[in-house]
Amino acid sequence: MNAGPAMQQKTRKKMEIQGLSLSFGGVNVLTDISMDLFEGELTAVIGPNGAGKSSLLNCISGFYHPQRGEIIFEGQSITRVGCVERSKLGISRTFQNIELYDGLSVLDNLMSARHNRMTYGPLAAGIYFGRARRQEIEHREVIEDVIDLLEIEAIRQKLVGSLSYGLRKRVDLGRALAIQPKLLLLDEPLAGMNKEEKEDMARFILDVSELKKTTMVIIEHDMSVVMDISDRVVMLDFGQKIVEGPPKAVQSDPRAIKAYLGMGE
Repeated sequence: MNAGPAMQQKTRKKMEIQGLSLSFGGVNVLTDISMDLFEGELTAVIGPNGAGKSSLLNCISGFYHPQRGEIIFEGQSITRVGCVERSKLGISRTFQNIELYDGLSVLDNLMSARHNRMTYGPLAAGIYFGRARRQEIEHREVIEDVIDLLEIEAIRQKLVGSLSYGLRKRVDLGRALAIQPKLLLLDEPLAGMNKEEKEDMARFILDVSELKKTTMVIIEHDMSVVMDISDRVVMLDFGQKIVEGPPKAVQSDPRAIKAYLGMGE
């Protein structure tokens, strides 16, 4: 597997998470989480099941709204902004459980991600002229770039429901990339894959990092992949951040070993 991208100089913060706390029915899910995401960096969030990793991504993407704390994206507070508006700002994600339209083709699934970029109305779309035609061409160019990047030309017209699990995960990544994200959130993108599929997905994630310079956050349990591709690792346990740093430093940290890495994951 390819070596991970080199740690980049932290010159610009893409997102600041300040004192984030989330609870459900009196149960604390996240407690006073603070961390920064830097331009072009791939940050891995790790920890045992129930540590709050997916809840953190749900707060960043707008599916959950924390009771306390603030989320600042490109200098703007988005703490109370909804998930649709965050998508328009350039925050995109994949899901643990694949959320695709099984009855549509791969191409149509990718195009569906462009809907919030379309500014023409029903009449213009119906006659397919002028602005509607120009925008359709622009959207198609973006999608073709994603298809080439993820090497899914051969399945572009196939129904998503007919694809193997590994290919559906790849299409899920493609749909997240179709909005041309400034921040990409990956929730266990390698889960359930065999070794070959994991290697392919890790390579595509690295390509997005290196070619698109996209800032990314990844949740993943495969520590060999995490340590190989990430620039920085944040570890959560019982909803609290306990370790943060470069992969090698976290891997050897006694707190990380005690809480998670010594579990043989």
